Amino acid sequence: MRILVAFFLTCAALMAGTGSDGRLSRDLGQGLMYVRVRTLPADLPLAPPKPAPIVLDLRYTQGGDEAAAALQEWIGFRATARTPVFLLVNGSTAPAVLEYLDHAPPHAGLLTIGLASSRFVPDLALAIEPATDRAAYDALDHGATVESLITDQPDKPRHDEAEVVRQHTIAPESVDESEGDGSDTPDTAAPVAPAPLIDTVLQRAIHLHRALLALKRI
Repeated sequence: MRILVAFFLTCAALMAGTGSDGRLSRDLGQGLMYVRVRTLPADLPLAPPKPAPIVLDLRYTQGGDEAAAALQEWIGFRATARTPVFLLVNGSTAPAVLEYLDHAPPHAGLLTIGLASSRFVPDLALAIEPATDRAAYDALDHGATVESLITDQPDKPRHDEAEVVRQHTIAPESVDESEGDGSDTPDTAAPVAPAPLIDTVLQRAIHLHRALLALKRI
């Protein structure tokens, strides 16, 4: 089996050198890389000169038993507590891969994120509509930037703890009754813009990476 796995990893390396069409990668900043894998094992990224954290997107990945074995081997030499691997998955990930992940023992530095399915429940299961997950996944292929897919309503004020405290400590302004309650004023408000398309699964992986950095865990 190890000889077979080594063969597939070698094939992946050769295909990576010629630029596999399936592999899409992005620099997510602060030492984190994103790689999309459409077919296993061909799209598995090669080990970098210096180990680093990585987001491996396995949503909609295709592959059989050999692919799952190759992924297991790849995780074995890539995922560590200091160089975590964030696996993005959903119900359309190759069944053999989900089967492997469902029965794999805990591995330091490996975290699965995505939509739960009847085959597999990720370590971090997110409540997202499958159609939204697919649309966000496709958007990166169609020219959307990573920043646009992970930024929630950039024009909306941030309601963090300090803002909540501020709102609860400032008395509301008095209402001038002479001006009326505005009930007779025509509604001339501009139409509300649609919410931005967010890749929540990818966004959560990045947030976790930043949190680990802040805690000096990686």
